[in-house]
Amino acid sequence: MHYRFSLIGYPINHSLSPWIHKHFLKKAGLEGEYTIYEIDQKTSLGLEMEKLKSKQLHGFNVTVPYKQKILPLLDKVDDTARKMGAVNTVVNENGIWTGYNTDGIGYLRSLESKFPELFRDKSNSILVIGAGGAARGIYAALSDEGFNHIDIANRTENSAVQISEIGNKKTKTTILTLKEAELAAGNYDIIVQTTSVGMKPAKDRSIISLEHIKETAIASDIIYQPINTVFLQQAKNAGASIHYGHTMLLYQAQYAFELWTGEKVPIDGLDQKLLLELKGR
Repeated sequence: MHYRFSLIGYPINHSLSPWIHKHFLKKAGLEGEYTIYEIDQKTSLGLEMEKLKSKQLHGFNVTVPYKQKILPLLDKVDDTARKMGAVNTVVNENGIWTGYNTDGIGYLRSLESKFPELFRDKSNSILVIGAGGAARGIYAALSDEGFNHIDIANRTENSAVQISEIGNKKTKTTILTLKEAELAAGNYDIIVQTTSVGMKPAKDRSIISLEHIKETAIASDIIYQPINTVFLQQAKNAGASIHYGHTMLLYQAQYAFELWTGEKVPIDGLDQKLLLELKGR
């Protein structure tokens, strides 16, 4: 079989998805291709979906600005994706187009690959910073995994409250301001930064100061350009462990590939190869 995958979004010319899935195909010993299908926002997404279907794709990824807009155009939406309110992976299942969201599972896999001991103690206290789509997926995945103390810090309270409502009923969540999060940083075992603050070109910023983070904590940033964000540098300087954002990118793609092909490709040293690829950009 010759697999045909694609990515839709705008703008996406510099996406790493083709690079990642090319390696997955090779590792799995499968033939296939992964193409970029850039859709200008002035065009009709519905019409473009029909064109995509005519290409007889086995599946495609979805990125901004279409993660929410694509939901009503699909035949089915997985329960997790519906809870997220966003789809980033679409699978063609015998002509039925089904939407999934691999961000949460991808984040969990990336975290567990680096810090497996965390998953043996679900009483670890977690702080999620931000209340956008990524925060929503990560919060839900951590809650579903059984972590019972996950606080959310955000500029606006309402968005954070909405995220807290999708968690497991056993999960206890307090909503904090960013200033409160700074002062309380020493109370958490894991601090996850999910906003775009600190991303290129504004790479000299951090969403909060980590002056009070404890040495035994883990600081996780989903930004991968730059690799070493100011947020992570602060944590490292304080003696805390760090978790890089490019690994979430890799593991959410691994799960998408698994949905398309049934093959769970081992990451092996691909995270280091991706790191070098990012440094070269």
